[in-house]
Amino acid sequence: HGLALFGTCSTWFLLDIAFYSQNLFQKDIFSAIGWIPPAKEMNAIHEVYKIARAQTLIALCSTVPGYWFTVAFIDYMGRFAIQMMGFFFMTVFMFALAIPYDHWSKKDNRIGFVVMYSLTFFFANFGPNATTFVVPAEIFPARLRSTCHGISAAAGKAGAIVGAFGFLYAAQSKDPTKTDKGYPTGIGIKNSLIMLGVINFVGMLCTLLVPESKGKSLEELS
Repeated sequence: HGLALFGTCSTWFLLDIAFYSQNLFQKDIFSAIGWIPPAKEMNAIHEVYKIARAQTLIALCSTVPGYWFTVAFIDYMGRFAIQMMGFFFMTVFMFALAIPYDHWSKKDNRIGFVVMYSLTFFFANFGPNATTFVVPAEIFPARLRSTCHGISAAAGKAGAIVGAFGFLYAAQSKDPTKTDKGYPTGIGIKNSLIMLGVINFVGMLCTLLVPESKGKSLEELS
């Protein structure tokens, strides 16, 4: 079961790098494209309101519906297909945002950026953010199931740590005068998004190591 365990660990690890990077730093990304005003132009209450409104819109329009689609289709499409599709579209939309980043940062194009950014969340939840939890609980023999699920989950949490801290530093501007106080220069938002696209693509490749469990009882899988 080594390859299957590597598949579940690596996909959960890579997903959480991308997912937590996108989730925790939405305000930085939205500020960079001008959808949210810079913090220095708002008081604390106004800033909280603007950020909460933006994140609520993303959640209502993409994150939550993505879970509904997974619940509706997981036993029809299968875990493998949903995970592969999710990583594929996360990769496509992330590159579509990152490569022409200067285009999306213009005022007239911000809505297009937000729509595609929302779709990365939709396909994360109608994709690997659901299946990476489900699959390790199904594909391993009963005597190993809890242990392998725990190892896979731990790999995911390691990815979350990498995503939370790594993106914070990586997304800093290349210009020392534009970095957040106390942070060194980074590779910028554009290159950070390209990096997340690469991570999603590698997650898609690692999904090939994860067997399908659709329509099989736990006894059969054991």
